[in-house]
Amino acid sequence: MPPTTILLASVLKPLDDTRMFGKFGRTLAERPGIQVHVAGRRAPHPPDAPANLHTHELLVGSRLSWQRLAAQWRYWRLLQRVQPQLVVVHAPELLPLARLWCSQGRERHFIYDVRENYALNILTQQVYPQALRQLLARLVRRIETTAARQAAALVLAERSYAGELPFAEPARTVVLENKYQSPPGEPLPAARHVLPLPPAPLELLYSGTISELNGVFDAIAFTHAFRRAWPTARLTIIGFCQQPEVLRRLEQAVAAAPNVLTLIGGDQLVPHREVVQAIQRSHLGLLPYRPHPSTWRCLPTKLFEYAAHGLPMLLPDNALWLTTARAYGAALRCADFAQPPAQQLAEELRQTRFYPQGAPEKVFWASEATKLWAVVDAIR
Repeated sequence: MPPTTILLASVLKPLDDTRMFGKFGRTLAERPGIQVHVAGRRAPHPPDAPANLHTHELLVGSRLSWQRLAAQWRYWRLLQRVQPQLVVVHAPELLPLARLWCSQGRERHFIYDVRENYALNILTQQVYPQALRQLLARLVRRIETTAARQAAALVLAERSYAGELPFAEPARTVVLENKYQSPPGEPLPAARHVLPLPPAPLELLYSGTISELNGVFDAIAFTHAFRRAWPTARLTIIGFCQQPEVLRRLEQAVAAAPNVLTLIGGDQLVPHREVVQAIQRSHLGLLPYRPHPSTWRCLPTKLFEYAAHGLPMLLPDNALWLTTARAYGAALRCADFAQPPAQQLAEELRQTRFYPQGAPEKVFWASEATKLWAVVDAIR
């Protein structure tokens, strides 16, 4: 019998997270008779959520506070109170308690949603002190490997993870990419974004996680350089930055050029509807990622978001991303965002007809929703 109570849980992801709440939560809440609960970091309960889609706070403080340990206790209490038949785990630190919960009842199951190659990230992204990286990476991989043997299914957010993760057995693994799901009531653009002519401003966009690795300072350098060829260009940076030193440098850069740079968010999480609004009013999306093992084989979520709204993109020298975006007529290449060939790019932008077939159907969540239901329906 399919589950009637489902719990989706993370610690660091906000309650209105686009994947956990917006995609998994809303999809699973579509069927009558199912109660869906979402647990995560404090965020406002979306006012347009259906009545059978509930939210519960696990983390109130910062990611490095003692509240992160308290989140484990809140999670266990929530499991006991909600009594889910199916738990979808969106963070590896919640796997041990999910395993314990499911081991106490024959009709209890869990799915592990692998959103990142966590062990690789720990080893390569320099977030943790070097002395701890090897230890933490081995611990996370051991937790994942042990849990994978008990999980009803594994869900991968990226196709590349199937070859990277030794515990991802093909028979019990499905890929659900971070394709775009329209918020309820959102009208999709009827036409492609049209580049303006000077003196109208050219709105550039950097959205998502704000970090040096993701190229926020390269986006700023690009904007200043590009203004030599397109003087009306200006950049909006919208997203959350969890590194205080990076945020300080970013705020200084914005303060030095208030007519060119705009920051939305920074030290606060930004509701996804505001990110969508920024996409809708922009003319060119920048993806200035720096080459790195943790990101280079993954398709950025913003690639799907921009394509769904017909927003032209500027991409780095990543063959996977360029091949994907060019199939839609969506992107141009910029080998070096910090020192771009500004005049050449300006001419290419003016001459290129982006999205000749309109927004591509392949970038929308509907195809992944069908696969999600197939995974859930197979659990007995």
